[in-house]
Amino acid sequence: MADKPVRADKASAVAELTDHFRASTATVLTEYRGLTVKELTELRRSLGSEAKYAVAKNTLAKRAATDAGIEGLDALFTGPTALAFVRGDVVEAAKGLRAFAKAHPVLVIKGGVFEGKALTADEVNKLADLESREVLLAKLAGAMKGNLTKAAGLFQAPLAQVARLGAALQEKREKEGSAEA
Repeated sequence: MADKPVRADKASAVAELTDHFRASTATVLTEYRGLTVKELTELRRSLGSEAKYAVAKNTLAKRAATDAGIEGLDALFTGPTALAFVRGDVVEAAKGLRAFAKAHPVLVIKGGVFEGKALTADEVNKLADLESREVLLAKLAGAMKGNLTKAAGLFQAPLAQVARLGAALQEKREKEGSAEA
């Protein structure tokens, strides 16, 4: 009889983790051994409001990942595991985790999953090397503006040529008219 409440708790924990896996754009698995509660709180804050950092039992997290349809993470569920569920900008969260790991070497990034594809720790670090979404959008807008300016110049060029040609013809007629007189 004493087992039933524990099993219900485990089932609800698995269901909650499954929901997090499904709702997240990416999930990063870390080993947090040696971090204090204060440092974990600092890490949660550094990830921003679009990410949730949760400590989970490996067996429950493994089952939740399977239930969510995510494969390739089983080898990462060893040792004390915490999961960073990212719903917003994945690059920003990866940068936050990497920066925290540099400041606190006991935090180890094990790997993760991004849009259903398993990632190694190196691939997570490569995500952190990318520029943020806002910067990439600004660069795209700048490139588009530059191309639009070039296009406007191309469209105006024939009109300018016609105007110069008309001015040259008028000038030629004026010279011919003054030479005849």
